[in-house]
Amino acid sequence: MQIRNFSIIAHIDHGKSTLADRMLEITGTIEKRNMRDQVLDKMDLERERGITIKMAPVRMEWKNHILNLIDTPGHVDFSYEVSRALTAVEGVVLLVDSTQGVEAQTLSVLSTAQSLGRTIIPVVSKIDAPHARVADIVTELALLLNVPEETVLRVSGKTGEGVAALLDEVITRIPAPQETRNGTQALVFDFGYSDHRGVIVYMRVFGGAIKKGEIYRLVAGDADFIALEVGVMSPEEKPTAQLSAGEIGYVVTGIKKPGIASVGDTVTTAKQSSPALSGYRAPAPVIWASVYPESQDDLPLLRQSLQRLRLSDSSLSFEEEASGVMGKGFRCGFLGMLHLEIIIERLKREFRMDLVVTTPTTVYEVTKNDGTQEDIYNPVHFPDDGTIKQVREMWTSIAVITPGEYIGALSQLLYDHEANVGAAETLPDGKTKINAEMPLRELMRGFFDKLKSISSGFASLSYDMIGMRDADVVRLDVLVAEEVQPPFSRIISRRRIQNESESIVEKLEKLLPRQLFELKIQAKVGGRIIASRRLSAMRKDVTGYLYGGDITRKMKLREKQKKGKKKMLARGTGSVEIPHDVFLKVVREQ
Repeated sequence: MQIRNFSIIAHIDHGKSTLADRMLEITGTIEKRNMRDQVLDKMDLERERGITIKMAPVRMEWKNHILNLIDTPGHVDFSYEVSRALTAVEGVVLLVDSTQGVEAQTLSVLSTAQSLGRTIIPVVSKIDAPHARVADIVTELALLLNVPEETVLRVSGKTGEGVAALLDEVITRIPAPQETRNGTQALVFDFGYSDHRGVIVYMRVFGGAIKKGEIYRLVAGDADFIALEVGVMSPEEKPTAQLSAGEIGYVVTGIKKPGIASVGDTVTTAKQSSPALSGYRAPAPVIWASVYPESQDDLPLLRQSLQRLRLSDSSLSFEEEASGVMGKGFRCGFLGMLHLEIIIERLKREFRMDLVVTTPTTVYEVTKNDGTQEDIYNPVHFPDDGTIKQVREMWTSIAVITPGEYIGALSQLLYDHEANVGAAETLPDGKTKINAEMPLRELMRGFFDKLKSISSGFASLSYDMIGMRDADVVRLDVLVAEEVQPPFSRIISRRRIQNESESIVEKLEKLLPRQLFELKIQAKVGGRIIASRRLSAMRKDVTGYLYGGDITRKMKLREKQKKGKKKMLARGTGSVEIPHDVFLKVVREQ
């Protein structure tokens, strides 16, 4: 039978998983009585959020053809993984919701597919919805791709209308895979982990064949393994004798060491290695956050949990660190904010961990006055202002698509987050697309949530990393009783010094317990105190037991108390030990 390999690209909630469900049902891959919603989304987290986190390949048969579908995540955090999945197919189905139109993330993934030269099949979904604007969205999609309107298909994933015709067009329009002539080559586009069988890699074979029992090599991972089992997904694992050129399937490797398998790697024979397929790059974290167990007794369990997650997610990186207040934990690197949320949620659900997560930061390239350069991802290690010659940080290129009535509020939001606004264009459906550039640091500062808030949920966002640029940032330190408290240090923009300083000292003034002496809470930047609060001393009535008598007796006791407080501070015994729960509250309110 002939093979067709394709993927579906769509914005979140545009009906991608529902369409995949109908395809599985119509092709008879899954019997109707065994159907459930979001068949390919196997994690509870995916079902709850309505998003695809892990890729899922599935093999279907339709009219004497094998159709291999790779269901990919649409979020920009996983853009590299999506690009590898698109490399493994010859065509894509571009799905656009008839009630919403083209969104920013759709355009981002479409651009990747076009740059790879993939065949695009435009499809309008949810044509049965009460508020569907089918004709308008068909016109919009045709203009976007510069194709005739009659080539744009119309489907309903809910009712199944038009899905059979779409499968026919996949066979007609998407070309058959071509075998490479460089020996055995297979592209790893995803992988998982099983306790008993080790790492399971999902791959597309470009040349040669992958056979059970043979010895193969992961080129970038520099490791050999025996193919313990070879098979296809339909959608459950179905063992076969081999995977031939053009096929998509899985291989059980038996590898149980983290960091070996990675997306984009090439599988080839161990004896006669073929050249690696182009496009591989090592996972590179873009944001960092410290993760601590609420109880230090759980540190070994947290370490084991992170190692276990890394077996199925090579983009997660971590290293152990210690904090004076929080004890020991791990500094973790993530691909973006969604990746961070997913990992933390999985730690809590799958391993039942109670965690404290610090505010995420990006990496800063710091050049000192003596010419030395280092990468800083922890505010505690950021050098003093006077020793720095230059600081560089990661910048992003963003695209926001919004209805026209929200442009005013969006302009103010972009200004508040230090964005350089570029060109704006009006899309065929009347929405406006605004291009801008902003520091990754500002994108992490709640930009997406604020965007959804000011636009009542109608605006959409996509972004790409565009490299390092000069940064105007400083380190903000917090002093309690004139002692620097490293856990509260942060790197902030110079333009927000006053606001950030006032905010942190006000929070601590409310949260810190009173002491026997007056407590100073200060925010310091570059050797200057920017904001300060004083917490009055807790007063103990030392004369309470006296009854009657000369007033001078009470005066002597009070004077003795005052001298005792001065002596305590002079000896240095007036330091403050900040309670653990105060740190938790400050971190969670940031």
